[in-house]
Amino acid sequence: MAKLTGKVLIAQGGGPTAVINQSLVGAVLESRKFPEVTRVYGATNGVRGIVNEDFLDLTQETTHNLEQVANTPSSALLSTRDKPDDAYCRDIFKVCQAHDVRYFFYIGGNDSADTVRIVNANADTAGYEMRCIHIPKTIDNDLVINDHTPGYGSAARFVAQAFMGFNLDNRSLPGVMIAVVMGRNAGFLTAAASLGRKFPDDGPHCLYVPERPFSEERFLADVKKAMDAHGRCVVALSEGIVDASGKPFLVKLTGTTESDAHGNVQMSGSGALGDMLSDLVKSKLKIKRVRADTLGYLQRSFLGVVSDVDAHEAREVGEKAAQFALWHDVDGSITIQRTGNYSVDYRIVPLSDIAAKTKTMPKEFLTADGSDTTADFYTYARPLLGSGFPNVHRIRAPKVAKILKQG
Repeated sequence: MAKLTGKVLIAQGGGPTAVINQSLVGAVLESRKFPEVTRVYGATNGVRGIVNEDFLDLTQETTHNLEQVANTPSSALLSTRDKPDDAYCRDIFKVCQAHDVRYFFYIGGNDSADTVRIVNANADTAGYEMRCIHIPKTIDNDLVINDHTPGYGSAARFVAQAFMGFNLDNRSLPGVMIAVVMGRNAGFLTAAASLGRKFPDDGPHCLYVPERPFSEERFLADVKKAMDAHGRCVVALSEGIVDASGKPFLVKLTGTTESDAHGNVQMSGSGALGDMLSDLVKSKLKIKRVRADTLGYLQRSFLGVVSDVDAHEAREVGEKAAQFALWHDVDGSITIQRTGNYSVDYRIVPLSDIAAKTKTMPKEFLTADGSDTTADFYTYARPLLGSGFPNVHRIRAPKVAKILKQG
C-alpha cells in the first residue's frame, strides 16, 4: 500500500487537564518524523477552529518550545464546548479536504471520540483517504475500555492533597467541612479524596459519588456519626450526586434546568450544592462550625500538582496516535490498558466503541453501602498519582500530667 501523503491536523476539545499538552506535543513531534507528513497544523479552539480555518503551522515551532508547552497545563491550542452534529462534522471534513489533511487527531473525551467517528464516516463516504484518531483525555476518568485516562492522575493527585489539607485544618479547628468535587456521572475523582488518608481518624469521613443514590437523611446521619466518633467531619461529595430516581441532586435543591451544548445540566460555576448542604447541617444538626468549598477549575489545570505517571502516559498516547495512523494506516481511539503492577500498554479500538459512552466506578471500588472506597480502589488509583506523593505526620510526644485540673 502506498504511503498516504498530506498534512496532519491536531485539535484539543472539552475541559483542559494538567497534561493535555503532553499528548499534543507527543503527536506533533512524532508526526514530524515521517517524510509523508507535509505539514503539522494545530487548530485553535478545537473543532470551532477547524471550521473557521484557524490553524497554526506547528511544523515551524521549535522542539524546545514545544517541550516547554508540554509541561504547561491547560489546552495550548485552546478549546471549545461545541458538540458537532452531522452538518458540523461535514464542514470539518470539507475543511480537511480543502487543506489536504490526511491525518486528523482530536484530543478529548467521549464526545470528542464521537466527533472523530462522524468525520471519519464522512471521509469514507466521500472516498477520501484520511486517518482519524481519537486521543483520550478527561479528568473524570470515564472513557470505557480504558483502564484510566490521561488527566485523571494529576487531578486525582490534586484532590487527594486538597483533602489532606482539609483534614489537617479540620483537625486543628473541628467542625464539619464539605468539599464538592467535579464528576457528573462518575465518582472516580471524588473517590481520590480517600487516597491521602494515613491515620485511623483521617477524613474524608463521608464520601458520596453519583454511582450511589444520595439522601438527605442518610447524609445527616453519616455526619452525626462522624461527629460523635471524632468530634469533626470532612465530607467529599461529587457534584453529580443523584437522588433515588436518578435526578441530579443539584436540580432538586435549586430547581435549575440550565444545560450546556451537550444537554448536561450545568453543575459548575457556583457553590450552591455545598452551601445548601452546609445550611442543612446547621439547621438539622445544630452544628455551628460548618464550611463548604467547591474545588472547581483548580482540579483541572493546577500547575504545582502534576503526576509524573500521568504526564508520561499523556505523552505516549499522543505518540501512539501518530504511530498507529502513519505506521499502521488505521483509524480508531487510543486506549490505555494496565498490564502489570504497575505497567501499561496502548491499544487502538474502533471509534464506535468509545464514542458517547460513559464508564462509572465498578462496584468493587466502593463499600457495600457506597459510603467509602475499598482497598481495591486504592490499589487501582494510587499508582496514577505518581512519585513524590507527600506525607503528613503528627506529634507523638507523651502528655504531661495535670496539676491544677484534676478529675
